[in-house]
Amino acid sequence: MSRVSAPTPPTTPAASRPAAVPGAVDIEAVPARERFINRELSWLAFNTRVLEEARNPRHPLLERVRFLSISASNLDEFYMVRVAGLKGQVNAGVTQTSADGLTPQEQLDQINERVRDLFRLQDTCWDELQALLAAEGICVVGPGDLSPVERQAVEERFLEHFFPVLTPLAIDPAHPFPFIPNLGHALVLQMVSIADGETMRALVPIPSQLERFVRLKGEGARFILLEDVIRLFMTMLFPGYKVQQAGHFRVIRDSEMEVDEEAQDLVTSFESALKRRRRGTCIRLAISAKMPEDQVKIICDELEVSAKDVFVIDGLIGQTDLRQLIIDDRPDLLFPPYNARFPERIRDFGGDCFAAIRKKDIVVHHPFESFDVVVQFLRQAARDPNVISIKQTLYRTGKDSPIVKALVEAAEAGKSVTAMVELKARFDEEANIAWARDLERAGANVVFGFVDLKTHAKISLVVRREGTETRSYVHFGTGNYHSITAKIYTDLSFFTSDPALCRDAARVFNFMTGYARPDTLEKLAIAPLGLRDKLVGLIERETRFAAEGKPATIWAKMNALVDPTIIDALYRASQAGVKIELVIRGVCCLRPGVPGLSENISVKSIIGRFLEHSRIICFGDGHEMPSPRTKVYISSADWMPRNLLARVESFVPVENPTVHQQVLDQIMVANHNDNLQSWHLQTDGTYVRQATDAHPFSAHEYFMTNPSLSGQGSAVDRAKRRVPKLVPSRR
Repeated sequence: MSRVSAPTPPTTPAASRPAAVPGAVDIEAVPARERFINRELSWLAFNTRVLEEARNPRHPLLERVRFLSISASNLDEFYMVRVAGLKGQVNAGVTQTSADGLTPQEQLDQINERVRDLFRLQDTCWDELQALLAAEGICVVGPGDLSPVERQAVEERFLEHFFPVLTPLAIDPAHPFPFIPNLGHALVLQMVSIADGETMRALVPIPSQLERFVRLKGEGARFILLEDVIRLFMTMLFPGYKVQQAGHFRVIRDSEMEVDEEAQDLVTSFESALKRRRRGTCIRLAISAKMPEDQVKIICDELEVSAKDVFVIDGLIGQTDLRQLIIDDRPDLLFPPYNARFPERIRDFGGDCFAAIRKKDIVVHHPFESFDVVVQFLRQAARDPNVISIKQTLYRTGKDSPIVKALVEAAEAGKSVTAMVELKARFDEEANIAWARDLERAGANVVFGFVDLKTHAKISLVVRREGTETRSYVHFGTGNYHSITAKIYTDLSFFTSDPALCRDAARVFNFMTGYARPDTLEKLAIAPLGLRDKLVGLIERETRFAAEGKPATIWAKMNALVDPTIIDALYRASQAGVKIELVIRGVCCLRPGVPGLSENISVKSIIGRFLEHSRIICFGDGHEMPSPRTKVYISSADWMPRNLLARVESFVPVENPTVHQQVLDQIMVANHNDNLQSWHLQTDGTYVRQATDAHPFSAHEYFMTNPSLSGQGSAVDRAKRRVPKLVPSRR
């Protein structure tokens, strides 16, 4: 079967680049470590910013606990994926350096050093939060803090709920060391027989299905850790034995998957790979600080873990479970509830999405505006007898997806439904396999795309019969078709019936389903077929404007900036005098503020109540920014090699005046003006929280309290529209 392979990285010919600015630094002569920030270390800096929000007194207390839990969960995934990949390179003898000049082993050494500091900061943060929680009546107590009544209740619960599930395991030649799954906890014990004094080593794996924090009955909110409950009643698991030593450990395993590219049945291949992933090698072992050295050695030998990958934790192991302390009965310690607005534009047309889109393009700003619009668009398509076909990409959808249910309904109604299901959406592979089978049973055409390319574009194309003709409607998203994450991720849903964009969307689906490379695209740009060249060309166009003495500005917002080719193009633009303002939530490998290289580039990161996820790119096009002449695009792609070269991604121009004004003058300006949840990247790779001035401004609070421009209906008083006034960003 023929496949489309990821193209080799394109380079811009030197002859076509804008002329070098006199006195500017020769970019390629700058040492790699001075030119780029290491990707992995930049990610750790991002996670430190997340952790710092757990110490931010502006947030309600339980939300601070949530930030700590998220930081711990992020770090787990970082090890399962990024560190696992580096270890695989080291084991394979790979010595090729990263863009910043570090070998895989050098990166691992620096990661471990930074992570140990991060663990200590997490422990300190948890100590601080525990004291604050206790003052609010939320306590995590030890066995010695239980009253007689509480102890009796815990014992009854142990016997009823925990005892039947736990499996005590002796460790000796007849009882080999058991498999501990990824993210699994276990207690390791040295026991002594009360009858004859014989010693025994034992293990008690803790099933993940059991709650880690056991809530005690009574007033207030008192919890005890499950491992403490098990220790308290250990003699019930091992009658006739006494515990001499006890330790606690947690395992992180490699979660990368290898899929046979020649597999005839891609679904079966993925199912096999998922099973192998569950038994991946141990890449990080967290152990309690009081664990005896001989126990540590046994565990390391059995799990084949090197000393470098052992982390001694003096506090709580597995802080991701702290999310269990976020209780509903203390709403005063949570963010005030927020109900997303439903765009009045849709209501103006009686809920008819097609009529609203036909009248004028619309962009929906999640989570401030409801994801129900996207669901309604597809449900209406499924139930409308005039709809002929629906084509849909599915990357992440959730376990109970209303989007997939709408597609199933449409297929069962006899409509032509094509679902481009991406099996390689990490950690969502099993859900996507299940959805694919449901869609196939309903009669949909299910396609799994390319073996060596991820389909990351978010596109939905509906074709409808209207009178004697047909009209197409298309949705482009910066985020996933996932109703849960759409409540916490900031993303854009762009709806249009622009014929050129609809034709381009159809060409992209043909590319994904039939390997039919489009000869041309009228307005859309896609990866891996030229998107990076398109971006470099737009950056260089702005560079030429600066060289000609015209206004030259680039604003861009995304999750990550890693691609060296794009970064070098931005450096050249900065040298020419282009003013570049970047809002990068996570990883950023560009160094701002380097003399002669990037003085005209500033980078900020926004970390707040919602997860910044939308990708927006704006070019001044020779005019002051912002202006109606600005070229505005939304995209599914971050500026990373994997997005630009190894994924199918979309890059969509925004031309409708109202949508253009909303994205540029409202969303981007608000992001630049934010000073309550912003961090600024320094030349050395560190981040500094922006000091709040006399005019505090939160982009998230602004979007929560102000209706969007394109979503406003005819009943809304136009005078109430508020667009934040642009102020110079701080460097």
